[in-house]
Amino acid sequence: MPRKGNKSKKNIVLVSAILLFSLALMTLNAKQEKGTGFLDSVAGFILSPFQNFFTQTIQSVSDSINHHFLLVDVARENDQLKLEIQRLISEKNQLIERLASQKRLAKLMAYEDDWDKKIVVASVIGRDATQWSKVVVINKGTQNGIRDHLAVVTDAGVIGQVIHAGVNTSKVLLIIDGRSAVDALFQDNRVSGVVVGMGEDECKLKFVPNTADVKVGDTMLSSGLGGIFPKGLVIGKVSQVSRKKQGLFQEITLTPSSDFSRLEEVLVLLP
Repeated sequence: MPRKGNKSKKNIVLVSAILLFSLALMTLNAKQEKGTGFLDSVAGFILSPFQNFFTQTIQSVSDSINHHFLLVDVARENDQLKLEIQRLISEKNQLIERLASQKRLAKLMAYEDDWDKKIVVASVIGRDATQWSKVVVINKGTQNGIRDHLAVVTDAGVIGQVIHAGVNTSKVLLIIDGRSAVDALFQDNRVSGVVVGMGEDECKLKFVPNTADVKVGDTMLSSGLGGIFPKGLVIGKVSQVSRKKQGLFQEITLTPSSDFSRLEEVLVLLP
C-alpha cells in the first residue's frame, strides 16, 4: 500500500510540472510581439538538420538525373557524329575508287588509240576458285561481239584468251594457267619459243635453243602465230635462265608483264 501512494504522488508531481512548463511556454509565446515564436524556434532547431539533409539529398538526386540526361544527349550526339564520319569516309573511298578507275580506263583508252582494231573494255567480275585453274570472268559476252579464242590484254600486255563466251559474261584463260600456250619471240634477237603457264604467277619459256643468246630482263612478245594473239604484244620478261650441258633447249622462267592479282579492267581484241 505505501508503494502505491508514493507512485501516485510522483504522477501528480510529473503532471503538475508538465502543466507549469506548458503554461510558461504559452506565456512566453504570448509576450513575443515580433519574430518567430519560441516553440517555432525550438522546432526549427530540432528539424533544421533533417531539412538540410533532405534538401541536399533532393538536390543530389536532381543533379544526378540532370547529369544522366546530359550524358544521354552527349552519347546521342556522338552516335550522330560517328554516322556522319562513316558517311564521309564512304564518300571519300568512293571518290578514290572512281579516280583510280578513271586512271586505269585512261591507260586502256590510250592503248585503244594505238590499236587499229576494235576493242571491247570489260570488267573482271569473278575468278576461278580452284588452285590449279587460272580463269577470270568478265562482264561482256556475245551481245558485245565477244567470242571464243579472242585475245585479252591490259595496257601492260597479254593476260589470256577467251575460252567461253556467254551472252553477258565470258571466261578468260590466263597465260599463267597450265593449259595455256602462247607462241612468242624475243624482242631483241627475234628467237622464238612458246610461253607455257606454270599454274602460279610465272611462266616457262620452252623450245629456246641452247645456242640462243638469252639473258635476264629480255622482253618476250607475241609472235602472231596461232591466230589468237596479234604480233607484237608484250608478254613478259625473262627472270631466270639455265643452260644444261646436255639437251637442246634452255630452261627459262618468264615473269608476265601484267599483275594478275590486280586485274580489274581488261581489253578484248575483236577480230
